[in-house]
Amino acid sequence: MKAARKERATIGAVAALVRPVLNLVLGREWSGGGNLPKDQGFIVCPNHNTEIDPLVVGHYIYNHGHIPHFLAKASLFRIPVVGAVLQASRQIPVERSSAGANKSLEAAREVMADGGAVLIYPEGTLTRDPDLWPMRGRTGAARLALQTGAPVVPVAHWGANALFPRYARKLRLFPRKTARVIAGPPVDLSEFHGLPVTKTVLEAATDKIMDAITELLAELRNEEPPARRWDPAQRGQSATGRDFEGQPLPEDKA
Repeated sequence: MKAARKERATIGAVAALVRPVLNLVLGREWSGGGNLPKDQGFIVCPNHNTEIDPLVVGHYIYNHGHIPHFLAKASLFRIPVVGAVLQASRQIPVERSSAGANKSLEAAREVMADGGAVLIYPEGTLTRDPDLWPMRGRTGAARLALQTGAPVVPVAHWGANALFPRYARKLRLFPRKTARVIAGPPVDLSEFHGLPVTKTVLEAATDKIMDAITELLAELRNEEPPARRWDPAQRGQSATGRDFEGQPLPEDKA
C-alpha cells in the first residue's frame, strides 16, 4: 500500500505540472474512454508518430482514472532526478538484451496484476511510414497479452504531430492544434488462446492489434489507410533514424 501511495503521489505531481501545459498548447477531442477496463489491468497499444505522443496518450489514460505505466529506455532511469521520478512512478525500464526484455515483461505483468495500465507502442519506434500511418508492429504487446490474458486496448491519436512533427526541433504553437484521441474496444485475441506462443501466432496476433489501431486512426483522419502496412525491413530502412522514404517495392513501380 505504501508503494501504491508513493506511485500515485508521484504521478499526481507530474500530472499537476504537465496537464496545464498540454491544455494550454493543445485542444482536445477525446472519445472511447468507456473501452478502458475498470476492474482489471490492461495493455494500451497506441500509434506512434511524434515524440510527444506519450504525454498526450498518458494524459488521456490518466484523465480516465488510470495510472499510465510506460516501457521506457533503461538509460533514462540512470539520469539524475528523471530516473528517480520514473522509478517512483513505477515506469518500466527496457534493456536491449533478451534477459532485459524478459525482466521488462515480468515488471509489466506485476503492474497489471495490481490493476495498472501498461502502454506499449507495438511499432517500437516512431513510424517510418512517410504519411504517418502505423507501420509493421513488433510482437512484445501480443506476447504479453497472450501470456497474461490481459485485454489489449487499441488507441489512435492525431493532431499532436502537427504541434511537434516527427523528429522536429521545436514546437509549432500557432495556430493552436487539437489532439484527437480515441480508444477502441479490446482486440479479440481469443482465437490464439491455448495455442503455443510461436512466432507465427505472435505475428498474427500483432497484425490484429495493428489492424485495430489503423482502423481507429483512419476514423480520426477520415482517410483510407494504405492497402499494405509499411515494413522498414522490406524497404531497406534501419529501425531508427530519419530515413522516411525507404526503397520502393516492386508493386510501387507497377
